[in-house]
Amino acid sequence: QVQLVESGGGLVQAGDSLRLSCVASGRSLSSYAVGWFRQAPGKEREFVAGITWNGDSTYYVDSLKGRFAISRDNAKNTVYLQMSSLKSEDTAVYYCAADPRGSWYGPELMLADDHWGQGTQVTVSS
Repeated sequence: QVQLVESGGGLVQAGDSLRLSCVASGRSLSSYAVGWFRQAPGKEREFVAGITWNGDSTYYVDSLKGRFAISRDNAKNTVYLQMSSLKSEDTAVYYCAADPRGSWYGPELMLADDHWGQGTQVTVSS
């Protein structure tokens, strides 16, 4: 199983931007589809964005379309989540997860996996 490490979170003001990184260690991430997820205090983990193994297709939860953008650099074994116009409701711990099937089959398989990294905290002050 590929090990993923999230980074790039922090404390920002409403309206600011952040770019999160998801880096794989131990093996190449290039054949995996990758999803970003988040979990706010007291809430369940939810899907944010997904990308196919080659970056040709991306997927977003409807409420975040236009503000968040997922991308990847397979040469760097990294998937990014660019977040803009941040709002207080974006405050959460952000996680990434990988699907070895490569194509996008939805976030359900990743959400069902118990193996999550530590995530990266994003706090947006209003």
